[in-house]
Amino acid sequence: MKIALVLSLLLLPAAALAQQPFYCPNLPANTELQWEQRLGDGFIACKAVDPDGRQVLNVMLTSRDPNIALTRQLRAEEGRFSGRELYWYRLDLGGRVLPDMESRRITVIKLGKDHYAQVWINAGSAQELGTLQALTRQLDVNDASATLLSAGR
Repeated sequence: MKIALVLSLLLLPAAALAQQPFYCPNLPANTELQWEQRLGDGFIACKAVDPDGRQVLNVMLTSRDPNIALTRQLRAEEGRFSGRELYWYRLDLGGRVLPDMESRRITVIKLGKDHYAQVWINAGSAQELGTLQALTRQLDVNDASATLLSAGR
């Protein structure tokens, strides 16, 4: 009897995690990426990791304006995300140069009143950058956005 109680207590956190709602957008079936989700007060964070555990794509839905300065001089490519047109921007780290900086991008999209998406790409090459930008065109965060707004997160 005691063993059954201990086992049920050990399995409780796993069961609770399994029942947590999942809000990250569906990834295309032909990708090997997997989402890791984190929910917080006013945000849903989705981190896409490759089979090696390398984080390559981040999507954060938030009810707060991220207030990130994305200047025209850092503008790189045009794109789309969740049906909206956007510009991708090169990262500005105050003059610091890190490996693979040329293949990293960021953007912020206003989805609605008090609702934003921040998207980061951490590609390891120009080819991977193109692949991840194409993948973001397929993502739809409208259901997750509605959940964020209705829950008052």
